[in-house]
Amino acid sequence: MLRVLGFADPLPHRPRRILVAGVSGSGKTTLAARIAIIARAPHTEIDALHHGPNWTPRPEFSNDVRALAQQDAWTTEWQYSAARPVLAEHADLVVWLDLPFVTVVLPRVVARTVRRRLGREVLWNGNVEPPLHTFFTDRQHIVRWAVRTRDKYAPLLSELEREHPRLPIARLQTARHVEAWLSGAFMRSIR
Repeated sequence: MLRVLGFADPLPHRPRRILVAGVSGSGKTTLAARIAIIARAPHTEIDALHHGPNWTPRPEFSNDVRALAQQDAWTTEWQYSAARPVLAEHADLVVWLDLPFVTVVLPRVVARTVRRRLGREVLWNGNVEPPLHTFFTDRQHIVRWAVRTRDKYAPLLSELEREHPRLPIARLQTARHVEAWLSGAFMRSIR
């Protein structure tokens, strides 16, 4: 069984290198940006390092991740199999957004996808969300990806705990837990 900190448990030290884990649409990037401001540990959006033009992986991705991991302070999302071990090796804290999938995450990822597509929001390196009908034709569509990978983080974090037993993992299971953790345990660790 995964042993993690609850939203009210104190952190063992002031974190300077922070990872935010969770399924697509859980709010990783939003939370990482908020944490970065509080911790004064700059946020690097890992998707911006990964996605090149036309959604192709950037060849510099692994080098960029290694350079990021070497910095004294950072906040980023814990995703991409090539990046996870490098980032975990240098992290001081993992924040796991383990929110209810059907009632919270799925509506968020659908709403975000529709908003980005209808607004033709430019994402990383000039990319935009594909047409909405690709939900039915593209197995890698972000909404389908979120559904398919919704249960992968518990095993990944169990493995992380075995490999890095001293790395604290804060598991946040509701929006209220997120807010309580940010204003409580996390804020106390930063002072």
